Amino acid sequence: MFPLRDVSMRLQGIQLLGHDEMAMKFWFWELEQHLKSSSGASVVAIDNKIEQAMDLVKSHLMYAVREEVEVLKEQIKELIERNSQLEQENTLLKTLASPEQMAQFQAQVQTGSPPAPQTAAPTGPPSTAALAQPASHSSGPSA
Repeated sequence: MFPLRDVSMRLQGIQLLGHDEMAMKFWFWELEQHLKSSSGASVVAIDNKIEQAMDLVKSHLMYAVREEVEVLKEQIKELIERNSQLEQENTLLKTLASPEQMAQFQAQVQTGSPPAPQTAAPTGPPSTAALAQPASHSSGPSA
């Protein structure tokens, strides 16, 4: 005989959805009842029940995997979009930074030190007006 109770216990740990979970429990209950009452003449029927139960588990697992793949594809898409936005922001900041600021940044990157707090107001470009220009996109004169 099979250690059917062990198989049943393991498969019950798998999360199943809706009416299919009830069908799965019914299959195992019916299989257990059949094993208890049969003498061995219905081995083929038992094998069929086991195969059907395994197919049901397989279909649920495949469904769960497909759902997870879709979620991960969506997350990858969002991360690619976010990365693109950050790259554009980085490019803009590099174009607006003064040569002194870029040199200071490069030095910090090479040494691995945290950025130093700025105590004095920056002198030279970019001015506050230059920083505000890219953000305003008016199509005509304002009233």
